[in-house]
Amino acid sequence: MTDAPLARTPRYTLGDWDNKATVRTGKNHYRLPDDLEQQLASRDWFPPAFIPYTQHPLVARAGRSVTQRLAANHLVYFLDYTTLLEHRVVNRSVEILIHGEFAVPIPKQMKTAALQLYTDEGYHALFSNELAEQTATYHGIEDRPRARRIGRLLGVIDATSPADRPLAWFLLGFVSETIIARELLAVARETLVSTIYRMLRDHLEDEARHSRYFSEVFHYLWSLLDTAQRHLAAGMLLDIIGRYFEPDMPWLMGSLASVGFDEPASRQIVAGIVQPAAHAAGVRSGAVSTFAAMKRAGFFNQDHPRQLFTQAGFIDD
Repeated sequence: MTDAPLARTPRYTLGDWDNKATVRTGKNHYRLPDDLEQQLASRDWFPPAFIPYTQHPLVARAGRSVTQRLAANHLVYFLDYTTLLEHRVVNRSVEILIHGEFAVPIPKQMKTAALQLYTDEGYHALFSNELAEQTATYHGIEDRPRARRIGRLLGVIDATSPADRPLAWFLLGFVSETIIARELLAVARETLVSTIYRMLRDHLEDEARHSRYFSEVFHYLWSLLDTAQRHLAAGMLLDIIGRYFEPDMPWLMGSLASVGFDEPASRQIVAGIVQPAAHAAGVRSGAVSTFAAMKRAGFFNQDHPRQLFTQAGFIDD
C-alpha cells in the first residue's frame, strides 16, 4: 500500500460502501474454471514470490508438477488461514468498537463502518472457504491443520489481563488488516489461475479500505491513551508483529513431505527461511504499511516505543 494521505474519504468510514464493497456489488461465483488444466500449463495456483522455497534447486529439479502441487498446498493453507483470521481475529477486533468495549467514546461513523467491515469479513471468509474446498478436492488434500499463526495471535489474548483485552483485540485487527492489504496487493500482480486472481483482486479492493479505516482508528485511539497504556500497547504491537512473521515450520515440512521430499531434503529447502536474520527482514518488508500507519499516529515519536522496535531490528534508529 502507498503512504498517500488518508483523507480521501470522510474519516472513520469505508467510503461509498454500498457501491464498492464486494459483498454489496460482487456477482462473482468463485468456481474453478472449466479450462483449469489448460491454465495450469502457464499459470500458478499461488504467487511464486510468496513461496520462495519453491525456487530452491531441489524443487526446481523435481519439475513443474511438484511446484504446482506445493503452490496448491499453500493456497489451501492461505485460504483456510484467511477464513479463520476474518472470523476469529478481525471480526472480534471490530466488535470491540461496535459494542463499546473500549472505555473511550466511539464516533457514530466509526461504529457504522465497523459494522460494514464485519459484514465484509464474513463474506471474505465464505469465499475463501469455498475456493479452499474446491482446490483441496481437486488435489485430494485431506490434511489441513489450522495455521499456527492463528494460535500464536490468539495467544496474545490469553497472555493479557481481562481489563486490557479490548486493546489487545483491536491491535490484533489493526496489524492483520494493514499487513494483509499489502500481501494481497503483491498477490494480485501475479499471473494466477483466473478464479484465484479474481477472488484476490476483489478481496484486495475491500482490504485497501479496511487498511485505511484501521489506520485512522489506530491514530484516534493512540491519541487517547495515557503513557502507561501507550507503553502497554507498544509491547503488544511488538509481540503481535513478531508473531505474525514467524514461519509455520511443521506445516511447511508436511507440505514438502506430501510431494516426496524426505526430512533432510526438506530442511535444505527451507534453510533460508529459518536463518536468524530472516525474521526481522520479513517484518521490515511485510509490515511497511503497518509501520507507516504507526508513524502517522506519532507512535515512533516517543522514546519507549521507538527503542522497542529498534532493539528488535524491526526499524532503523
